[in-house]
Amino acid sequence: MARPTLDLPNLPDADVVVLAQQGREPAFRELIRRYERPVFSLIYRMVRDSTAAEDLAQDAFIKVLNHLDKYRPEFKFSSWLFKIANNVAIDHLRRRQLDTISMDGSPHASTASEIEASSFELADQAESPLDELASRELGSAIEEAIGDLRPEYRNCIMLRHVEGRSYEEIAATLDLPLGTVKTYIHRARHQLREALEHLRE
Repeated sequence: MARPTLDLPNLPDADVVVLAQQGREPAFRELIRRYERPVFSLIYRMVRDSTAAEDLAQDAFIKVLNHLDKYRPEFKFSSWLFKIANNVAIDHLRRRQLDTISMDGSPHASTASEIEASSFELADQAESPLDELASRELGSAIEEAIGDLRPEYRNCIMLRHVEGRSYEEIAATLDLPLGTVKTYIHRARHQLREALEHLRE
């Protein structure tokens, strides 16, 4: 007897994951459809190479498939997935010792608001923002300064300012205590301001 047709695109992640755990290939393809672009974007920002990012994103989804039975539904699926993708990118960076990320917004951003939402801003809300021209001129210096951060600081800064994630989401993605995430971001901002102070008039 044939299984009833499922309306996969309208099911919540948790239900699709259960179906994927049961071995239903269409459910796993649906998870890839939902998260292929965000996972690629996250990895691309860390490795700065679109070909490598595509390969690493594929590796991340293979790991997800192989470990889907270990996923625990009390955690958001997206956080669990991004943690795996983050670890894949970190392993690649450790092997290649690459130190740059994109500061110009998501490669998938197609509108001005999406680019703005996914771009990095150095200035805290309390500071006067740098104008657009100055920001562009500082771009390479900011990239270099971020590349000099410890990897755990860099991860937190990227997830916060590039991906726009909450402290709670970052803690879940990186499997860190919330207080540690806040400390890392505070220290990273301080180091970035110190590194770029000579460029700011």
